[in-house]
Amino acid sequence: MMRTFHYGACESQVGDLYIPEPSMPAVVCLLHGGFWRMPYGREEMSAIAADLVSRGFAVWNIEYRRIGSPGGGWPGTLEDIAAAIDHLATLAADEAGLDLRRVAVVGHSAGGHLALCASAQRAEADGRFAPHKVFPTAVAGLAAVVDVHATFTLKSGNNAVSALLGGSPSEHPIRYAQASPLALLPLQVRQLILHGTEDDALPVEQSREYVKAARHAGDSVDYVELPGMGHMEYLDPASEAHDALCKWLDIVLASADPGRATNIS
Repeated sequence: MMRTFHYGACESQVGDLYIPEPSMPAVVCLLHGGFWRMPYGREEMSAIAADLVSRGFAVWNIEYRRIGSPGGGWPGTLEDIAAAIDHLATLAADEAGLDLRRVAVVGHSAGGHLALCASAQRAEADGRFAPHKVFPTAVAGLAAVVDVHATFTLKSGNNAVSALLGGSPSEHPIRYAQASPLALLPLQVRQLILHGTEDDALPVEQSREYVKAARHAGDSVDYVELPGMGHMEYLDPASEAHDALCKWLDIVLASADPGRATNIS
């Protein structure tokens, strides 16, 4: 069963909630990519959502305000993710039957960036872009933007980071500090980072460096590097990337305690 709910007043502040047959399922929040821009939308994740619900997970496929839509960019895009995750508390209270002790946030590309930022549990991050009612058990970045400074320097996605944050790191150093997963470490939540070696949109080296830094900061991080894989395979339920994600979700959402990193490769 799938139903669409608004978590805010804007047209893009909406999500599709999929409920499986088992009672009190764990929840997977999905965040699509597209370098934070219109017209890319949550339909990119529809096939993944359908597969996950068939595996017994509830799925909250989130739309958000993007660059090119009213309120998109800084700070609306990041604020929407926290609001959407928190809206799960309202949905659960309305007898949706969700286990909010077991919530994973999964994002692809720019959606991975948003997922990691929203899951940061550091007090120094001031909670501006983090949910305050529903706290993720774990977060997965699939070919994610993990370092906005590096992504800005590479001009990835036709200067997408500059468009999101309204300029360069020298113009907006605080924005770059608040909106970069690398700068927010330690996130203090269990993480999965997946990246393909042949990704021509976001180089795998960024994920390698991020994982080193996250582990050094004390975070529990599972890292799977996918030989020969590019940037878009994560949207295919039959892909090796999706298989790795599902194995990880089975582990981290098996109980309310995700435990430590486990070899899933």
